[in-house]
Amino acid sequence: MKAIKTLLAILLTFFLFGYQSDFKKNNDKNAWQSLFNGKDLSHWIVKIKGYKIGVNAHNTFRVENGLLKVSYANYDSFNNQFGHIFYKKPFKSYILQLEYRFVGRQVKGGPSWGNRNNGIMIFSQAPESMAINQDYPVSVEFQLLGGLADGKTRPTGNVCTPGTNIVMKDSLVTTHCINSSSKTYFGNQWVKAEVEVHSDSLIIQRINGKEVIRYSKPQIGGRFNTFKNRVGEILKSGYIALQSESSPTEFKNIKIKELKK
Repeated sequence: MKAIKTLLAILLTFFLFGYQSDFKKNNDKNAWQSLFNGKDLSHWIVKIKGYKIGVNAHNTFRVENGLLKVSYANYDSFNNQFGHIFYKKPFKSYILQLEYRFVGRQVKGGPSWGNRNNGIMIFSQAPESMAINQDYPVSVEFQLLGGLADGKTRPTGNVCTPGTNIVMKDSLVTTHCINSSSKTYFGNQWVKAEVEVHSDSLIIQRINGKEVIRYSKPQIGGRFNTFKNRVGEILKSGYIALQSESSPTEFKNIKIKELKK
């Protein structure tokens, strides 16, 4: 009898261990994953206007003190060298979170609208598909703005549409940038940005945990579109990228949770 009890205990232990392992595997599919290791730009791909893919001109994108930085320390002038750094693979349904802040002055020669202006590109075309002198990837931009010295209202978490259009309240929107309901953030404080993407059915943008705008059905079209034969095509997935638009910016805690569908 004692031997039978011992055998049952062993079998129960194996069963529970196997169950816990399977539970952990299933949970891991929806776990947060860090996209930035705080040490280098592993798994990220740089594309700067005027340069071939992979050329990090002027060391624009760099890692310092555990932060991913957009820096213009090595620029004499901006010269419309818009840049993007792409994560290595596309995503379909997910929640992306990061923190950002603007630091220092805009580089000489940067456009007036580019002061304290950056962005997170979602539904983006692949970096290798961009033309060498292309300003922006066809994508949807989660626009990041900082308040200016004039003290005027300047919300962040807006949506802009380089080469795309979106649907809001069942209507196609072709306006290039649509303001969010976010408040204005002055100074160099850290701001938390989050976007929740359910493929093409719903996209929600949040600032510091508060929803500021929502939309759906991102599709090819509008300004900066390089795919003229694909106008109206619905985008269900795409790459994620961070911009360099002439204002020094720092990013940290870049992580993603893929949503099981």
